[in-house]
Amino acid sequence: MKKRDFDREASNWDQVPERVQVASDIAHSMIRTLILRSDMDVLDFGCGTGLISLALQPFVHSVTGVDSSQGMLDVFRRKISDNALKNVETSYLDLDKGDNLTGRYHLVVSSMTLHHIKGFRPLLKQFYQVLHTSGTLCVADLDMDDGQFHASNDGVFHFGFDREDLRLGFQEAGFRDIRVFDAACIEKLVDGSNNRIFTIFLMIGQKE
Repeated sequence: MKKRDFDREASNWDQVPERVQVASDIAHSMIRTLILRSDMDVLDFGCGTGLISLALQPFVHSVTGVDSSQGMLDVFRRKISDNALKNVETSYLDLDKGDNLTGRYHLVVSSMTLHHIKGFRPLLKQFYQVLHTSGTLCVADLDMDDGQFHASNDGVFHFGFDREDLRLGFQEAGFRDIRVFDAACIEKLVDGSNNRIFTIFLMIGQKE
């Protein structure tokens, strides 16, 4: 499967209003649903240009944004510099090259990234490993979309998720007290003529 070139898209990523809006909706859903504390260290996996990270940043101790696109991280780093943020940093990590997550966090979030990960179950186990005891994982992603959400399905391994199947993946990784919430929706033109509403959920699990 051809890999999507996020580096090429990075400079214009935030110029799509619908994309920025859905990220804002997801972030606000996280803020409403999660218990955020000023002593929390947060990992944002698949952080992109930092839209979720920067929304969470005022409420927590630190945010580390991780992504496999250097171009996306470059845009994010400019935002960090422009806003003189001291509690936000970025890190390049590519699972396809055998990189693994490191560090310890109280909260791991990942927004609209898991459908780009072929083997998401091993990744859920990595999330579990880097969380402190009683830490929280929060994943935002698409409900089943029949492959219609993206204009191109390059680099898309999952056409959304069945919530119960993903819940099982959380359980297999060791998470408990798993909860699911409706997070956001986005209306897009499909097949060149029809509008369809795509729904996005939050799935939250706790490490015991």
